[in-house]
Amino acid sequence: MKRRVVVIGGGHGQAQICRGIKHIPNIHISAIVTVADDGGSTGRLRRQFNIPAMGDIRNVMIALADKETLFSNLMNYRFDDPEGKGEDVAGHNLGNLILTALTRQTGSFFDAVKELDDVLNVKGEIIPATTQVITLYARMEDNVIVAGEANIPHIDNHINRVFYMDEVHATDEAVDAIRRADLIIYGIGSVYTSVLPNVIIPEIQDALYESKAEKVYFCNAMTQPGETDGYDMEAHVEALNKHGVQVDKVIMANDRIPKKIREHYEEEHQQVVRCSKRNHDYEVVKVPLLNFRDGLIRHDAAKIEKTVEALVDDLDKEKKCRSHQK
Repeated sequence: MKRRVVVIGGGHGQAQICRGIKHIPNIHISAIVTVADDGGSTGRLRRQFNIPAMGDIRNVMIALADKETLFSNLMNYRFDDPEGKGEDVAGHNLGNLILTALTRQTGSFFDAVKELDDVLNVKGEIIPATTQVITLYARMEDNVIVAGEANIPHIDNHINRVFYMDEVHATDEAVDAIRRADLIIYGIGSVYTSVLPNVIIPEIQDALYESKAEKVYFCNAMTQPGETDGYDMEAHVEALNKHGVQVDKVIMANDRIPKKIREHYEEEHQQVVRCSKRNHDYEVVKVPLLNFRDGLIRHDAAKIEKTVEALVDDLDKEKKCRSHQK
């Protein structure tokens, strides 16, 4: 029997999890992806054509493609915009333009995603959290309200809560995937602008609350300027809890980060995320997760695969144990 794994998030972190787990045998992957992005190519297209943001969906789509092909590589091709004017196709990703064209042709953003999934032979399913055109808001610690996902990290302040002003509804497919899940993974990525934009949608929050699946948070390796400055691992989890997100287990990277690379990140006001306490209401698992190619700290797809395989194996062992007890 296939285990159903749901990955909730957005950005490059979620895509890297999907890239790592797509070849694990006997699992079905459902990636629930935020459409709240309003910056760059994605933001321009959503303003011009009044369609949901597709940039994060494009990233996950490429990550879950069965094979790296000429077409899947072209999906990430960005047209040059040397003067930064953002006119015509300048600055746009080809994949974003294709998704926009398919949406206009089919009349449905969701159908456009499914059609391109078929072309790329995606392993699993990619599900927009909502098909509405939405704007994410953040209330800062001093009660200042900031509008727009792209603006939130650029305010010199600390985030208290993220929310939507308008009534936002989840896709039925996202709710159904959560209800059927055996394992739910949050992350990797921006807590406030990648993970939480999905789970603050009421139907998704209710489905997560009712779900009996194990809920696992892949914690970021480094803090993110403008979002999680000064955060330890516990503060990341607390931010999720504050928004009604239950966490059963936290996966943390325990790789030794080379000093030169760490110092470079510190110059960019990013710190290593540490575990500050010994006792938690959730399980903390520390495993190798990173690589340092080109002097960058990145989560490694092969290490993610090994970690998620162990999580799925644990589910199978628990099921066998309960079966024997009966």
